[in-house]
Amino acid sequence: MPTRRQVMVGAAALSAVSGAAAAMPQVFVRKGTAINGYDPVAYFTEGRPVAGRRDNGLIWNGAEWRFATRANLAAFESDPTRYAPQYGGYCAYAVSRGYTAKTEPEAWLIVDRRLYLNFNLRVRGLWSRDIPGNIRKANANWPGVLEA
Repeated sequence: MPTRRQVMVGAAALSAVSGAAAAMPQVFVRKGTAINGYDPVAYFTEGRPVAGRRDNGLIWNGAEWRFATRANLAAFESDPTRYAPQYGGYCAYAVSRGYTAKTEPEAWLIVDRRLYLNFNLRVRGLWSRDIPGNIRKANANWPGVLEA
């Protein structure tokens, strides 16, 4: 299991390789935390958005992530790409259309063991009309949508 330091160093190396010219951060951050300060692991374990705690946090991929429990922190630390939302936590529908947008914690889906966030519930409905097609489009656009 990688240590917190190994996760942070690996993330820094990945950021340096994949986004040196990026104008936008690799991860959607609001109020200083990734994905609005919500616990990404809780979407999988509790099936709902749960606010993270400041004392259960770590830096990964250039952003502070917060977790509701130490167990969720440990799970993320051991395999962050399993739990981190796709497209850095930006709106999956927006990325499928070639741009980025903020997300709201309540507008989420897990598809094929991957977490996808959306701008709001209405946009999640639009995205849900063609999930496989929108994922293909978003994958083709990511991370290019971050460039200036």
